[in-house]
Amino acid sequence: MLEKRRQLPQQESIDTDYFIYCLEAVNDIETHEITEAQKKLEQLTSQYGVASIYKTCDTIEGLEDSLNTLVMDDHHFTNYEIIYLVIKGEANSICLNDYYYSLQEIAEIFEGKLQGKILHFSNAKVLDLDEEEAQYFLDITGARGVSGYGHEFNGITSSNLDIAFFNLFKEDDNMLDVVEELHQRHYKVCKLLDFRLYY
Repeated sequence: MLEKRRQLPQQESIDTDYFIYCLEAVNDIETHEITEAQKKLEQLTSQYGVASIYKTCDTIEGLEDSLNTLVMDDHHFTNYEIIYLVIKGEANSICLNDYYYSLQEIAEIFEGKLQGKILHFSNAKVLDLDEEEAQYFLDITGARGVSGYGHEFNGITSSNLDIAFFNLFKEDDNMLDVVEELHQRHYKVCKLLDFRLYY
């Protein structure tokens, strides 16, 4: 019995039970430049064995298509715990191609489609919801939580903290434990960027 248990870790160099799905807003999806988010996701795979899928979008339709494709067609969808959004915006909205969309509008587009998922925003946008807005989003989409940062990008990107957060989920899928652990390990950065979770 012990023998078998010792061999297991070798087979699972990449944990296929757990993926990050990243959607980044860009000015034009035809341009193929490697972004910081992409580099960090590669680091997440090479250092921690967490697989990810990376897509870009430049319109609300693109965002909708990408998430619908993920929900409808990807048989691994149940394995995505976190949908990572690198999109500019304000407290309660995202900005695509100079158009602003409120999180209420986003919730209605994905009504019932994000069951059990955590939507995590990088600090490309500030996430600042009141209790009612957060509850509405969670109720309509079925998401487990929405996380992000209260302080905007001031030359400090959240990408290192984002990947630390994602990696902790590989070890433990209790959202509150993960957030507590994240604060213990990276207290200064969590405070500096004002990490928040709505659940």
